[in-house]
Amino acid sequence: MTHDWLVVDGYNVINAWKELSVLASESLDHARQKLLERLASYGAFRDLRVVIVFDAYERTGEAVLEESAAVLIVFTAAGETADSYIERLAYEVVRRGETVYVVTNDWAEQLTVLGAGAYRRSARELIDDCRRAEREMESEKRAKRDLGRSEIGSRLEKDIWEKLEKWRRQER
Repeated sequence: MTHDWLVVDGYNVINAWKELSVLASESLDHARQKLLERLASYGAFRDLRVVIVFDAYERTGEAVLEESAAVLIVFTAAGETADSYIERLAYEVVRRGETVYVVTNDWAEQLTVLGAGAYRRSARELIDDCRRAEREMESEKRAKRDLGRSEIGSRLEKDIWEKLEKWRRQER
């Protein structure tokens, strides 16, 4: 099964997402982790293959790829920008005939990926859709919880339930 791709400029989104921006001022690692958690959940809910790309921040050498069950995290190679990695990935994915959405607030980057045949989304659009998806997920959880609600009869021994049912049906 083919999933659409969501390729995210990680630091760009962290800086645009107020909660994550505040967190990044205290701990960039925690902000990255929170972004990863939210986008993993979002990607699973929206059936997207999520790739989060970070510039080679305080790193040397080759690009580092970390894959979890739901998200691929890329720290670019030394000297390579997130933008150039994203452009190359978007081009490769589109060339294979797959759909890719690139999330960045960088206008030049948006134009470049549009030219490659990808779709662009601003960080604000992603943040708003993440929040909408989180509300939908919570609503679905509540609905499942309500449907799976356990009546008292399902928690009683059969003979006790039968006695109570017989007693309830007696005419007074």
